[in-house]
Amino acid sequence: MVLLPTRRVLIVFALACTALLLLYQLHGKTPASLPQSNPSIESPNQKPSVVVSGSFWKDRQTHYPLHSLNSLPTGKPKQLPPIQHAFIGESVEDVKVRLSRQQHVKEAFKRCWDSYHERAWMRDELSPVSGGGRDTFGGWAASLVDALDTLWIMGLDEEFKEAASAAVNIDFSTSTDSNVNIFETTIRYLGGFLASYDLSGDTRLLTKAVEVGEMLLVAFDTPNHMPITRLDWQKAAAGTEKQVAPDGMLVSELGSMSMEFTHLSQLTGDQRWYDAIDRIATLFDEQQSKTKIPGLWPVVINPRDEDMTFDTGFTLGGMSDSLYEYLAKEYALLGGLVPTYQKLYEQSMAASIQHLLFRPMTPSGADILFGGDARAGADGIVKEPRAQHLTCFAGGMFALGGRLFSKPEHIEIGRKLTDGCVWAYENMARGVMPEIAHLVSCPSSDNCVWDQAKYDAAVLERAGAAGANINISEIIVQKELPLGFTDIDDRRYILRPEAIESVFMLYRITGDSKYQEQAWKMFQSIQNITRTEYANAALSDITATDANSLPPKDDRMESFWLAETLKYFYLIFSEPTLISLDEYVLNTEAHPFRRPR
Repeated sequence: MVLLPTRRVLIVFALACTALLLLYQLHGKTPASLPQSNPSIESPNQKPSVVVSGSFWKDRQTHYPLHSLNSLPTGKPKQLPPIQHAFIGESVEDVKVRLSRQQHVKEAFKRCWDSYHERAWMRDELSPVSGGGRDTFGGWAASLVDALDTLWIMGLDEEFKEAASAAVNIDFSTSTDSNVNIFETTIRYLGGFLASYDLSGDTRLLTKAVEVGEMLLVAFDTPNHMPITRLDWQKAAAGTEKQVAPDGMLVSELGSMSMEFTHLSQLTGDQRWYDAIDRIATLFDEQQSKTKIPGLWPVVINPRDEDMTFDTGFTLGGMSDSLYEYLAKEYALLGGLVPTYQKLYEQSMAASIQHLLFRPMTPSGADILFGGDARAGADGIVKEPRAQHLTCFAGGMFALGGRLFSKPEHIEIGRKLTDGCVWAYENMARGVMPEIAHLVSCPSSDNCVWDQAKYDAAVLERAGAAGANINISEIIVQKELPLGFTDIDDRRYILRPEAIESVFMLYRITGDSKYQEQAWKMFQSIQNITRTEYANAALSDITATDANSLPPKDDRMESFWLAETLKYFYLIFSEPTLISLDEYVLNTEAHPFRRPR
């Protein structure tokens, strides 16, 4: 006969287990932070023991072969300054609250993943309203590959194993699209495979990363070895048609491959990928001081003629963002052995501080910053106080650069930029920031007193009614403008990660627990308005103030919701040892690459 424990014994046992778990948490020894089967990179050139065979793309005819390769730097990586705050133990109550919030984030992810698995398996995206699937990035299961490392980080072991086994069977020799987007394929697919390999040590994933890398190298088969942005995969696969780099390209497309290509060369010892992006870095370096705002590169460049000087528009936001994001991160990924990236970072950030950042005029006098736009013309440089959700990454960028290059003033700028995006969340009716909005720029960071007349004039100007005898209150009501915003150019929220990204970065860098509280409010607000029957959906208008109805939903859930947004929410409530910023550097799709040591 088996003696069953009494109810009291079970309760005591459960309490003891809980206490033990909390004790482990306080000492940073939870299961999530215990050593994992991660491969380490002892030096930038050390290769794991993996044999990578030929692939469909590797066998393609090369029209413009290289006669020499630029190689990864050799030598022992530098001892870089610590990035993360020196965290101390938490109280039992704080651990309990943090783990509860982390579990809510995990459940939100699991709900989305289960719906994707059931309704859109091996498609690029789940359609969260209709419950179907769609292909938007080549038909190679973008959501699956993008979320691989999130599955691992969240401890969803069985789901990771199943997804990894499916991912290694993706056929990259064909596509649902006629043209392959090089930038998106690099950050989502190559980045996803590299990070999931770094975390799991599953060499099949590295083999798959090489396969994607071979395809991406085809884009560099041009006379000057500058890449094309859209690869006609059928013509490229046939190998019969020669390519030339375009005469117009977004600067972020050219400058946002450095981390992924570098890490693939680090892991395989094959220098072709590093060579490709080192040539690009040289071009950025040569022309940084020659543009119309020296230090910055314009939105549009000409890779065919290798000219970055003709355009007049500049921003840290969309179409430029990840170029700037990668400068300090690439420096860290290369172990500090390529000083060029420090120079590119420092000069571009100095120019950004002078020409792009602005303090908005707010009723409360909040000491915050946003990253705006600038245009260089015959009459000088004109700033535009336009705030993009995409630019919200900049807080984390400045704080990271401040740590790496011992610039405390950059950490303070990063704090103010992050606080600005949090302010935008908190001051919208639904608690979520829109894609793009306009504000009033203060004369200076020190001179920023609320001026109602100046605000009213700016609202009228944005409405195209400057000087007209129009009731300003009617415009504000019609446009549903919270006080401080002069216009909302793009009212969508598409499940973007940039604001929580910087909140996470500032928490890990400063240790300020206020960022955890802000993250929790952001998460709740996003969940409240984006949740659908199956998952979470992008919103077409988050400004609607009708309390009896939710904002209209679009039938889209891009893969970055699983790869970035929910990952950052999860990590801010994790132990700081989980994906430590002193051990990993995250690409623009939040894929963690292990730093050399």
